[in-house]
Amino acid sequence: MNINPPSERYIVMPGRWKKNAIQDVEKQASRARDRRLRGISWMPNKVRNHLIAMIGEFVGTFMFLFFAFSATQVANTTTGSASPSDAPNTSNLLYIALAFGFSLAVNAWVFFRISGGLFNPAVTLGMCLIGAIGWIRGSLIFITQIVGAIAASGIVSALFPNSMNVRTTLNDTSVVRGLFIEMFLTAMLVFTIFMLAAEKHKSTFLAPVGIGLALFIAEMSGVYFTGGSLNPARSFGPDVVLHTFDSYHWIYWIGPFLGSLLAVVLFRLIKTLEYETANPGQDFDEHEAAVFQPTEDAATAEEVRRPTGQEISTDQLGTPMVPTATNYSNSPSAYNSSPGHSHEPRHHSPGGTPRSSTKQNGYTHKNKHVQHDSLITSNESHSSNYTQQTFTLQQASRAGGHAHEPHQQDVYHVHSML
Repeated sequence: MNINPPSERYIVMPGRWKKNAIQDVEKQASRARDRRLRGISWMPNKVRNHLIAMIGEFVGTFMFLFFAFSATQVANTTTGSASPSDAPNTSNLLYIALAFGFSLAVNAWVFFRISGGLFNPAVTLGMCLIGAIGWIRGSLIFITQIVGAIAASGIVSALFPNSMNVRTTLNDTSVVRGLFIEMFLTAMLVFTIFMLAAEKHKSTFLAPVGIGLALFIAEMSGVYFTGGSLNPARSFGPDVVLHTFDSYHWIYWIGPFLGSLLAVVLFRLIKTLEYETANPGQDFDEHEAAVFQPTEDAATAEEVRRPTGQEISTDQLGTPMVPTATNYSNSPSAYNSSPGHSHEPRHHSPGGTPRSSTKQNGYTHKNKHVQHDSLITSNESHSSNYTQQTFTLQQASRAGGHAHEPHQQDVYHVHSML
């Protein structure tokens, strides 16, 4: 099924957008920015961006906890004369853990590009401490997350029968033990978020899956003893709606915050030690991995950096490698969109002169003694023309024109020409 790009209209009425899309494409594109900012054009961009993040965190926190609370309410609902304390069992605990884990994974994936998909004041604190988000933005979404949790609790209380039974309480454990359970479980969750989402890498787009699984595992471990909070907003929302605060409610704030600090310390430690040198090449593709041999003597991350285009211009058969779609552009956005993944422009060495084996940047480049003058010259001609065209299009786009970056199918066409 073909899916059109989202319309720039706030609301698309039946039968109207199709006509506009055919007849008024250029007009719609030229007025896209004005339409998007209509009514808030007076607002400074910094304030507008903070507002967008707050809306994303409110809606995301609400949706995450709404579905999690709903499942918890179902799991803890009893029939007959049985009391709620008799209800929990292993099936219920698994049900609750799955609900929280999958709810976080889905909503974090949805809101990842809007606000970061944090939904947790303890995570927000950690992200501020490592500099992933600013303190002003962090303070705003911190408050928004708490408000979203209260709203989710109120809606669940109103929609589902019986009294709401989603509070976090201690069970068969002491206050001190509960505090440390919350601390260590939260530390695991926050550190997972640091390594999968804050650290940009090849699998960052899959970070919500790993984060959801981390919460699922944590819930399986802690839900019986402490209710498995790991999130001050998760515990605070139901208590506000039910007007019930236990004397040990503070552990659901201090525990997650201490866990967040513990994750920050561990993250800063491995960053200071430059963990990239310990197990390099994890984000390399097959061509990049083929041109170097790692060394245990690497001292800095620069020594195990991603190979440049010139270094991988020849494969094992001596055939010049055709750069991938993202490598045709000379602009920094092609490969430098994530920290630590910067590339130099790819150039083939003219004439196909054999390169000797040299040790550079902590790894040894392999020898390739094959002559391929004509093929390299042909590829250089196509690649150079395409690079120049891409660069011109990007300049025109930044100048406000209607030029756009080449589509993927255009790149495939160039590959076939080569």
